[in-house]
Amino acid sequence: MLKVSDFQIKDVVNVSDGKRLGNVEDIEINLTTGKIEAVIIGGAGKVLGIFGKDAEVVIPWQNILKIGEDVILVRYREYGEAREIKDGE
Repeated sequence: MLKVSDFQIKDVVNVSDGKRLGNVEDIEINLTTGKIEAVIIGGAGKVLGIFGKDAEVVIPWQNILKIGEDVILVRYREYGEAREIKDGE
C-alpha cells in the first residue's frame, strides 16, 4: 500500500522521450468510486523576471505504466491523453 507522501517523493518520467516531468503534487480521486482518476505533476518554478509556476500536468491513471521504488513511469502526450492546467483553472 502506498501513501500520498510516497508518491510525492518519486520522480515522474515520461517513457515516450525519457524526460523527467517533475513530482506528483496532487491526486484526483473519484468520490463515487474511491478510485484515483489522475495524478497532477507540479509545474516548475520560474525565477528572475518571470514569477510563478509553469502549467501543471494532469496524467490520467491509465497512463501510469509502472510505480517503482524511486520513479513513476508514465506515458505523456503520445496520443494527447494528458492535459495541462493553467493557473486559475
